[in-house]
Amino acid sequence: MDSTANAINWFELSVNDIARAKKFYETAFNMTMQEMEMMGMKMAMFPIDNMIGKVGGALVQSAGHKPSMDGAKVYINANPDLADALGRVEEAGGKVTMPKTKINEESGYMAFFTDSEGNMVGMHSNK
Repeated sequence: MDSTANAINWFELSVNDIARAKKFYETAFNMTMQEMEMMGMKMAMFPIDNMIGKVGGALVQSAGHKPSMDGAKVYINANPDLADALGRVEEAGGKVTMPKTKINEESGYMAFFTDSEGNMVGMHSNK
């Protein structure tokens, strides 16, 4: 990998109940996710128009996917201001675990929440 490549090109958030998790993310982030099944996994895809050069991801329910607050952390793009999505987290069935916090002038803001499945997930925005 060289410095022009994305360090991450795909992510999966493990879920126990694909319908509940899809509803949570659609509500919190005000978006629509497309469902599909692939290789014995139920998936709900985060919206992306063209995968070339972009990072995509999905919610995934399968025997090999276990939700967790431990392990790698994924930050979901909540631009322009993560306060909007963070404000919908608890209404959608999650819990805010770290409020909107300034990283620095160049990097913007971050927050953490626990989703409807028990995953610890981050948000990032420029404002």
